[in-house]
Amino acid sequence: MNRIRRALSLVLLSASAAFSLGVQAQNRELIVASSATYAPFAFENKDKQIVGFDIDIINAIARQQGLKIKVVNTPFTGIFGALNNGDVDLVISGVTINEKRKQSYDFTPPYFAARQLIALPKNSKVASLKDLAGKKIAVVSASTADDIASREFGKTNPDIRRFESTPLIISELAGGGVDAAMGDNGVIAYRVAQNPDLKTLDDKSFPEEGFGIVVKKGDKPLLDKLTAGLAAIRADGSYVTIYKKWFNKDPNVR
Repeated sequence: MNRIRRALSLVLLSASAAFSLGVQAQNRELIVASSATYAPFAFENKDKQIVGFDIDIINAIARQQGLKIKVVNTPFTGIFGALNNGDVDLVISGVTINEKRKQSYDFTPPYFAARQLIALPKNSKVASLKDLAGKKIAVVSASTADDIASREFGKTNPDIRRFESTPLIISELAGGGVDAAMGDNGVIAYRVAQNPDLKTLDDKSFPEEGFGIVVKKGDKPLLDKLTAGLAAIRADGSYVTIYKKWFNKDPNVR
């Protein structure tokens, strides 16, 4: 009888320990990677806090789903490597959903509708992407703009100048180091609006795109929570409030 009681006690202790570990895993803090050089989506304020549209969106989703999160500033050039290595659990950083990336990662539905946009000097005569042939173009390395420029002009073309962040490509353009800079419409428009010597060009050949939240391929439990949270903040009006806060207009995707 004593042996039976001891065996039962061991079973109960093991079950209790497993339950405790499961709860800890479920309640652990998730690390969120975002490149804080991407205003108004993610950037550092004067107090060195990471703020922006993407940050408000992921915080709203986390509250809705009861998730504990910590946002870490991660250069875009290393953001997928951090996810691959398990240093972060998810990425929200203006990441365009495309077929190439979907082969390696899983995405939520789009939370922002985007297009590429070209920044130019005010006096530039460039009227389309094709007019940039033979001109120096700044892009963020590994971005959608990098993919487009590489397809159009050749991946090894020396006229394609690759940088780590959007502020750097705009700075290079403003300083005369390149003839154009290309990137996502929201952030390019935001940066150009701060520089009276620059203008934007919307080439109608650029396809409509969508930003999604990224997780490792096959991480269905986390993807389901993020997708459900995104649907919920759209339904309860939180998404519209956040969008208007940062863009001062109605959302381009609901």
